[in-house]
Amino acid sequence: QVQLVESGGGLVQPGGSLRLSCGASGTWFSMSGPAWYRQAPGKERTLVAQMSDSGSKNYEESVKGRFTISKSGRNMVYLEMNNLKPEDTAVYYCKAMINAQIYWGQGTQVTVSS
Repeated sequence: QVQLVESGGGLVQPGGSLRLSCGASGTWFSMSGPAWYRQAPGKERTLVAQMSDSGSKNYEESVKGRFTISKSGRNMVYLEMNNLKPEDTAVYYCKAMINAQIYWGQGTQVTVSS
């Protein structure tokens, strides 16, 4: 059974930093198109950052220059978040295509508040 599991969320003050991690477990042979999404209360889930198989990266406009998506090894995806703002508060989800199927993680809460 393939699973994506996120970690690293929490409460942070404005201007602070967090690093989210996403790991793929189970038996699988290929991962592509890792991405991070977020969903704030009462709002739709939206794309924050994604990485193509060639390594190119795309970011939602409001996080450019503050967030960085990266991949390590075969199964770990990260989202480095700096200079966090209250409007970044949301549940963050990782998504990836594994064995030609789309998988989502369970989400991790990020709260930015003083």
